[in-house]
Amino acid sequence: MSTAEFRRARGDEISLMLDWAAAEGWNPGLDDTEAFLAADPEGFFVADLESVPVAAISVVNHSPSMAFLGLYLCLPEFRHQGIGYGLWRYALTHAGGRTVGLDGVAAQEPNYEKSGFVRDGSTLRLEAPLAPRPDSRVRPSSTADGAAIAALDAVANGYTRAAFLEAWITPAATRRCVVLDEAKGPEGFAVIRLCQSGAKIGPIVAADAGRALVLARAAAALVPSERAIIDVPAQNAALLAQLHAIGFSKTFATARMYRGPAPQSGGLLQAIGTMELG
Repeated sequence: MSTAEFRRARGDEISLMLDWAAAEGWNPGLDDTEAFLAADPEGFFVADLESVPVAAISVVNHSPSMAFLGLYLCLPEFRHQGIGYGLWRYALTHAGGRTVGLDGVAAQEPNYEKSGFVRDGSTLRLEAPLAPRPDSRVRPSSTADGAAIAALDAVANGYTRAAFLEAWITPAATRRCVVLDEAKGPEGFAVIRLCQSGAKIGPIVAADAGRALVLARAAAALVPSERAIIDVPAQNAALLAQLHAIGFSKTFATARMYRGPAPQSGGLLQAIGTMELG
């Protein structure tokens, strides 16, 4: 049998990785490719057998201190042969000395622990129809909001991710960003994007669960969908309670894990952006 060869993915192969993710039921966004690639063009990797990709992973460097791992995939017929793990080790070198975060399924948590990852909570996926509700305090973002949104995001996550965020909040055919204006200017924001099924809303950055729900409903008015999907850190009890009260239910859960010191968030992160890039 041929030996797997590991390399950086080409830009056009990011779509292939997302197609694999869709086949696994991960439900990526319809316009994720460009934004993911913008986050770190060198942060996507594949394993080849006879020049054909059979496994993939991303290790995206967001800042000098923080990276995020995702899209860890291997075609079913090539699993349990060490190919995926070999690619994992190869790709992790891209992070250097950065802390690396991931959202991993429970079945893989012991394997991640062997690579030095430590559980730091969990992320819960909630889904339900969400009635759109425009609000006078919420408007579509503009380029002038970039600095304010970046500052809010840095406080929410405990690190900066300038390249990803700039691409993520830039309007696309199926993705929009809204901001919540208060007396001193933008105090929160949310991004909504159409996926293969439904629309995911994230990140949602706001001071409390009430404002988070206002942002989510206003975003849903810009990108209509029959079903909304929101990935909420498990410690956000208030938002979870509000979502359950309007009919949302948990459909999936992951372990949030870090290799290295976990970032210290500032309490504004109500829902994460993606389970692939954080």
